[in-house]
This record gives sequence, C-alpha cells and structure tokens, in this order.
Amino acid sequence: MNAALTVILAAVAAGALFLLWRLRRISSGRHRAIRELLDAADALETRLRTAREEIEAIAGDQQDPVLGAMQEILRQRLWLQEHANDASVEHLQAVRDSLEAARVKLEGQLQRVDQARLVGI
Repeated sequence: MNAALTVILAAVAAGALFLLWRLRRISSGRHRAIRELLDAADALETRLRTAREEIEAIAGDQQDPVLGAMQEILRQRLWLQEHANDASVEHLQAVRDSLEAARVKLEGQLQRVDQARLVGI
C-alpha cells in the first residue's frame, strides 16, 4: 500500500511540475512576443521622429508627413494595452512583423529621398 501511494504521489508531483513548466514556457513566449512588439514599435517611432525632422529640414513644417504612421503606432499600443493578455503569441508576432515591415519600408523611402536630394544638389 505504501509503495502504491508513493508511486501515485510521485506521478502527481511529476504531473504538477510538467504543468508548471508548460505554463511558464507559454507565459515566457507571450512576454517575449510583447517585449519584441514594443521594441519594434519603439524603433519605428524613433525612426519616424528622425524622418519628420529630416523632412521638415528640407520641406519646412507646413504638413506633418509622418502623422498617420505615428497615429497607427498609437493605435497599436492601445490595442496591445487592451488585448495583450488575450491575443495569441502568433497574433502578437504578426503585429510586430507588420511594424518591422513598416520600418523597413520607411527606410527605403528615406533612402530614395536622400538620393533625390543628392541629385538635386
């Protein structure tokens, strides 16, 4: 009887440890995805601020060429604040990927602006 009880307790303990490990792994993936998403948003926002300054130096400040993108980042941050705990890790990664794609696209556009400025000099 003692041996059977010991085996059952060991199995329950092993099962509990496995569940804790799984929960921690899932939680860690979610936290990593959220951190990466916020890092991508910060990087894009920083680059947009720099781009705004560069464009204003060339064209003046009559219009804000990056206002729409800045508003989109704010919308993404508000969405994250409301849905971070409910969203799947895959969805969080997709949002991060879209922010990174926007940053890469902005870099390409700014390179074209720099090239056009050099040709015009």
